[in-house]
Amino acid sequence: MKVIAVNGSPRNDSNTLLALKLMAGELKKENIETEILNIGKENIHGCHGCGYCSRSEDNHCAITQDCLNACADRIRVADGLILGAPTYYAGIAGAMKCFLDRLFYTSRRYLKSKVGTSVAVARRAGAVDTIHQLNNFLNLAEMVIPPSQYWTVVFGMEQGEVSQDEEGLQTLRKNAQAMAWLLKIIDATKSTIPFPASSERRARTNFIR
Repeated sequence: MKVIAVNGSPRNDSNTLLALKLMAGELKKENIETEILNIGKENIHGCHGCGYCSRSEDNHCAITQDCLNACADRIRVADGLILGAPTYYAGIAGAMKCFLDRLFYTSRRYLKSKVGTSVAVARRAGAVDTIHQLNNFLNLAEMVIPPSQYWTVVFGMEQGEVSQDEEGLQTLRKNAQAMAWLLKIIDATKSTIPFPASSERRARTNFIR
C-alpha cells in the first residue's frame, strides 16, 4: 500500500516536512510506503472555473503549465493521502490552496472512500482553523479520516522546533497509526465489503433563480 503526503510549506526542511516525515515513519513500521510531494514553492495557478476537467476523458485540469495534473495522477492511484500545511493568517498558504482547489475539483471521484488526514504547523495560534480548512477537502471528497487524541497540530517556528512539541508529535504518531489501521481494514475487506455506492444523482440546489 502507498500513501501520498502533500507538503504545502515553501520553506526548505520545514517543520511541516518534519511532521510529515514523522507520520511516514509510523506508516513504514506497518509496511506502508509514503511519497512526499513538495509543492509549496511551485508556481501553481488557481482554478479558472472553466469546467474542462469535468468534460475531459482523464479529468485533467485545462491548466498544464504547473505540476497539478502530474501530482493528481499519482494521488489518484494511492491508497491514502496526507495534507500538510503551515499556518498563514490562520489558514492555508496560497500555493497549497490553489493546489487543493484544483486537485479535489478534478479528482474528487477518485478519492472517495480512501483514507485521508491532515496536519498543520503553527508558531502559536491559528492552526485549528488550518486543520478545519484541510479537512473540508477530505470531507467533501467523502474520504475516511482517521482519529487521534487531539487536533493534528504541532507547534514550531524555526527549523526543527516541532521536535520539542511532545504532545503534538504523539498526536501525529497516533493519527498515523490509526491511518495504517484503516488502510489495512479497507484492503482486507475490499473483496467482501464493497465501498458505499449510491445510485442517486447528486442534487444541487441553488437559492437564487
